[in-house]
Amino acid sequence: MSQGGIMDSNDKYAVCNHCTYKLVAIAYKRAPWFRLFREPLKLGMQYLAFIHRINAKEYEVRTPSCYRCIRYYKTALFTKSASFRWLHDRFNPIFNRLLSKIVTDEERAQAKKYADNASSGKVPQEEANNWMVGLKSTLY
Repeated sequence: MSQGGIMDSNDKYAVCNHCTYKLVAIAYKRAPWFRLFREPLKLGMQYLAFIHRINAKEYEVRTPSCYRCIRYYKTALFTKSASFRWLHDRFNPIFNRLLSKIVTDEERAQAKKYADNASSGKVPQEEANNWMVGLKSTLY
C-alpha cells in the first residue's frame, strides 16, 4: 500500500498458493469438525481487516469467481498487522497440518494449479464456474 491508503498497482492482486475455497470446501464435507477450527480464524481475520480498514473490494480480481476470497484480507493483513503476523505464525502450521490430513495430495496439487492460473487470469470462465460449483454456499 502506498501512503494514504491508496493502493499501488503492484499491491492490487493477491497471489495464491492454493485455492483455499476448494480445499476448505472439501474439508468441511469430509470433516465437519474442521469448520469449528477454521471459522474463528476466518472471523478473526475479518475483524482485523475491519480494524485496519482493509477493503477487499480494492483488489482487482483476475478470475471473477475469486471475488470475496479471504486471501485478499490475508495479503493485506500481512503488511498492516503485527498481531496478524504473530497469530498466523502460530495457527497457520496447525491449519495446514489438519488440512493435509483431510485433503489428498492430488486435491492439493489441483488446488495449487488452479490458484496459479487464477492469480494470473488464465482460467476460462467455464472452468472457474465448474471449479466453484457449490463452494461459496458452503463457505459463506
